[in-house]
Amino acid sequence: MEMITRDARRKRPRSPRASDADQTTAPRPARKRRGGDGIYVPPHRAAADESSDVDALRKSITGLVNKATAANVRHVAPELLAENLVRGRGLLCRALLRSQAACPALTHVFAALAAVVNAKLPVVGRLLLVRLALRIRRARAHGDKPQLASAARFVAHLVNQGVAHELLALELTTLLLHAPTPGSVEVAVGLVRECGAALTESCPRGVDAVFECLRRILRDGVDVDKRVQFMIEDLFAVRRARFRDHPRVRPELDLIDTDDQVTHQVELSLDDDGDSNHVLDPELHLDVFNPSPLFKEDDKAYEEHKRTMFGDDTDEDDDEAESSDEEEAKEPDVTIVNDETQTDLTNLRRTIYLTVMSSLDSEEAGHKLLSVVRPGQEAELCAMTAECCTKEKASCTGYYGRLARRLCATNRAYGAGFAACFARHYAAAHLMQTDELRASSGLFARLLAADGDGAVPWRAALGRVRVTEEDTTSSSRIFLKELFLDLAEQLGIRELSRRMNDEDAEVRNALFPRDSANNTRFAINFFTAIGLGGVTESARQHLLSAQ
Repeated sequence: MEMITRDARRKRPRSPRASDADQTTAPRPARKRRGGDGIYVPPHRAAADESSDVDALRKSITGLVNKATAANVRHVAPELLAENLVRGRGLLCRALLRSQAACPALTHVFAALAAVVNAKLPVVGRLLLVRLALRIRRARAHGDKPQLASAARFVAHLVNQGVAHELLALELTTLLLHAPTPGSVEVAVGLVRECGAALTESCPRGVDAVFECLRRILRDGVDVDKRVQFMIEDLFAVRRARFRDHPRVRPELDLIDTDDQVTHQVELSLDDDGDSNHVLDPELHLDVFNPSPLFKEDDKAYEEHKRTMFGDDTDEDDDEAESSDEEEAKEPDVTIVNDETQTDLTNLRRTIYLTVMSSLDSEEAGHKLLSVVRPGQEAELCAMTAECCTKEKASCTGYYGRLARRLCATNRAYGAGFAACFARHYAAAHLMQTDELRASSGLFARLLAADGDGAVPWRAALGRVRVTEEDTTSSSRIFLKELFLDLAEQLGIRELSRRMNDEDAEVRNALFPRDSANNTRFAINFFTAIGLGGVTESARQHLLSAQ
């Protein structure tokens, strides 16, 4: 037998295979190239580059949303539109929802930002409303009150901006009040407070139905706690004031004209009953990167769309930039730094508090405070004095009363400051404890009972108080009771009656309204019930003559 050496076995030719024939005849696949530079890019490298671009887009969108404030939203919006929001619309909606849930106090800012984007790209506004509706569904199903309140507040401000239709807010309010609980009623009250001005303007009948439902909750005694009842009463007061303190859109956030805004009137059914016709698609796949063969083409298409959004203002911008550069070259650079942390205000409050608490008597406190406070800070000193008084016992109001009189005798600005404090304390009476009500009313009673320069004018303080059943709450009536009992103790019934009835017609009409017999009768019964029937003689005579 022939021995085959190892070298011979290595040189022996290999028998042909079918696969070899296929390999020799099959054409070699063409290599992928990037653009026209002739550089080969493997598929995994191309996908990695696209993924890095999307990650940079996510970081840019999230950073712009997080830095938006009421002061700079006008400048952040163009920077946000410069990003590819067609590809990143899911990322933008997720960033808006997360930032709004983390900081509900800036909801109006995020709504303004969404309104600007929605005017240029309505698909973003539609997607945001769909995800917001699904978030409300989940919060109602799981009983998550904080998330439900945050989402309802976002809906309210989107209605104010014209992104969402008013029917969405009415539908949500109806669902919250259908089976009222303390949590659902509180969320509904907050929603109506935020967008009540817009709803009253567009659909007043719907607003009337909502307030009738709230009135029924108060009348029937539904199982809601006192705090929620006070919130409902406060909402009625806000409505009577025609939502003056809750405007539809603040001037600095009114960025889009009404004609340019796109309002989504699609019914976003919040009551998920399983009907396939009302299934909402959140398009969650937009939040995850998926390789696309048209990635570069999409970028070019958005660049063209961005030119149509911003218009052909590039040449004008260049000319303005050149002129501004010339002006800057002529004028020296001056940098103005505005401290928005309110550090000076915090230090002033701390100084006032320590001075008030460490002084032996009112004379020493007044002398020290007048040497600390600069012109223009009188209102802050009045507010801190009243706040310190409410935190003390009612027996300590004499000290604060004498201090307030000394300040009012020094400058008339303090009298106006304490009159403004009276209006704030009376409006927030439902948020104060009984001891705080007594202390606050005792302070203002000493100011109203004073004569000469150390007094607060009755018209400035009591001119806006209407003693009627609709304009008062249980807490405000306690405040008025303690106030007028202290005034009667210091002035006497005769002097108090003279000041309430004869001295100023505006004060008389506020304390004893004469627009209707029911209001006059309610005021008479109120003062009689607290033991001050002697001040009602003039009102009784007016009532008899009117009959």
